[in-house]
Amino acid sequence: MSLFLIGLVILAVGGFFYGRFVEKIFGPDDRKTPATRMADGVDYVEMSKGRNSLIELLNIAGTGPILGPIQGILFGPVAFLTIPIVCVIAGAVHDYFIGMISIRNNGYQVPRLIDRYMGKKVNRVYIVVICILMLLTGVVFIYTPGDLIVNDLLGMDVNGSAIWFAYAGILGYYIIATLFPIDKIIGKVYPIFGAILILSAIGIFFGVITTGGADMHTLTEGALIAKHPMGQRFIPIFFITVACGILSGFHGSQATLISRTTKSEFEGRGIFYNSMLIEGFIAMVWAAGAMIVFNRGVALDTNATLMVGNISREFMGKIGGLFAVAGVIVLPITSGDTAFRSLRLMVAEQINFDQSTAKNRVILSLILFIPAVLILFFAKSNAEGFQVLWRYFGFTNQLVAVFALALITVYLRMHKKPYIITLIPGMFYAFIVSSYIASADIGLRLPMNIAYVVGVVVAILFAVGVLKLADKRAPEVMKTEQ
Repeated sequence: MSLFLIGLVILAVGGFFYGRFVEKIFGPDDRKTPATRMADGVDYVEMSKGRNSLIELLNIAGTGPILGPIQGILFGPVAFLTIPIVCVIAGAVHDYFIGMISIRNNGYQVPRLIDRYMGKKVNRVYIVVICILMLLTGVVFIYTPGDLIVNDLLGMDVNGSAIWFAYAGILGYYIIATLFPIDKIIGKVYPIFGAILILSAIGIFFGVITTGGADMHTLTEGALIAKHPMGQRFIPIFFITVACGILSGFHGSQATLISRTTKSEFEGRGIFYNSMLIEGFIAMVWAAGAMIVFNRGVALDTNATLMVGNISREFMGKIGGLFAVAGVIVLPITSGDTAFRSLRLMVAEQINFDQSTAKNRVILSLILFIPAVLILFFAKSNAEGFQVLWRYFGFTNQLVAVFALALITVYLRMHKKPYIITLIPGMFYAFIVSSYIASADIGLRLPMNIAYVVGVVVAILFAVGVLKLADKRAPEVMKTEQ
């Protein structure tokens, strides 16, 4: 319990002071934002700080900050320190700078920002990676809420025909949310979803606190870092598994959506940075709940999706647990619809395909949904399909974050600001993703010691390459800087 409480203090106090420090480095001012200068009634629409903050939170909070920490706590109490620290110095910093840099550049999506600051060659690679991530995100966020609806709400077999009706319903909602203006669909229904999300997290939190910490101890051998029941290494697996609760490349695509509806640059810290802190809180709560439930006898190899129901019922009772599960269903659905929306906007920007008319939005949306449905069918039709999907999703998500941290570092160096605050996290995650894919079953399957060496080399090359690129492109970029 003590480490859990210390972690919450780090998240709140550390986030407050470091957030102000990060804001000072960027330097928001009174210039007009894209929401004002480029208002079009579709994507560029002024919205209040409170609504933007809520939408940002719901956009970024999918199943990642729940399913990830449930699996991450198997590594031991170290999760209660790692989650808040990395969230404060990496995840929230990532979200804030991407959102603010986008505001300074007409609300551009990340691919166009990378094209501007890092060049077309880097952007070509990034486009492929981010489009894959958006597709995988959309599919994951059809699969997981669909299974929760059928299993926990309807009490039916997730391998039966009912699951496809659930998937069809979720996909139908995604199509509607992708086609209509953001203020007419997302802005009006998200406050309802937000209440479910927040109340569910608070319910689990108070349930954890009232236990007094009796069952909050390591699950296996070890103290701070426990021996993982499946023999997995803390580094790099923990950071790939927990992902969204501490740092997520997916968040960049969502921050650039909200950059188009933000009225003032001074609202940025509250919208982008603080929303990530709240997601860190959600991750902490579910990690603590999982630790307690595991220690009360639930098998350590229990599926993370099933653990959602177990934790909810343990702390909130049958009715309250049902309410909490409903909140967890909402999380991926609200993230999934914006994943497809972001994908549509990014592709449209790259091919200069106007999205102001309903006809064009329908055409592009239908094209993008075809591969998503095919991936979903593969994941559900094969015994190991979802496991393969989730592993590639986690790896791709963190790889996208590495690109974003490189972009921010280039931006800060060009503007002669302290770029070290994103260079170090970028190097660390370059090490994480490269050592993971080098050793993982879905990767090269190299011995772990060799994979670590690969990770160190990649991290060094990342730092050298990013700094050289910033210096090379600075003269050209700064000529047209706003």
